[in-house]
Amino acid sequence: MNSETKFYQTTTFLALITGLILLIPFTAMQFTGEVNWTLSDFVFAGVLIFGSGMFYKFITRKSEDFVYRVAIGFGILTGFALIWINLAVGIVGTEDNPANLMYFAVIAVGLLGAFISSFKSEKMAMVMYAMALAQGLIATIILTLGLYPTPPSTIMQIIAVNGFFMVLFTVSGLLFRYSSQQQEFTDATTATTN
Repeated sequence: MNSETKFYQTTTFLALITGLILLIPFTAMQFTGEVNWTLSDFVFAGVLIFGSGMFYKFITRKSEDFVYRVAIGFGILTGFALIWINLAVGIVGTEDNPANLMYFAVIAVGLLGAFISSFKSEKMAMVMYAMALAQGLIATIILTLGLYPTPPSTIMQIIAVNGFFMVLFTVSGLLFRYSSQQQEFTDATTATTN
């Protein structure tokens, strides 16, 4: 199968998955007033879902390493969840709280670090740890400066949500580290057998 056909199949598959996911809020809107998406909400969500899938395929297209692929997927999914939750309901207070804009710095650290590291396992582990650290630093700034409205956010909620994302980014970092160690072992084994 040539690369053009593969790209077409991947694009079609991701477009189908994106459409199916967007059917969930669309269907919910028909039955409840609780879900009230605008056209721009659907467009943004579609771009975010489809873009995340294409980003994953782009990065992993040449890799046969299962752990590396899982690490990339885990990192992208965590970043996706951070953006989605932040824009949908907000991590601090509501989505209208300007303090929530700081969380986009975590995504910026990840994207910048990933491109600088050329998506290499060993360096990607450090990028994921840096994202976890950035998440914790932002939470510390928010708590120290009192940028959280109570209600709806309490100190414990802010600590719990930020801690959750810190753990997820750290797990992704550990997966990258394991992938890197596997690659080093494979390289060393290959060198000794030649």
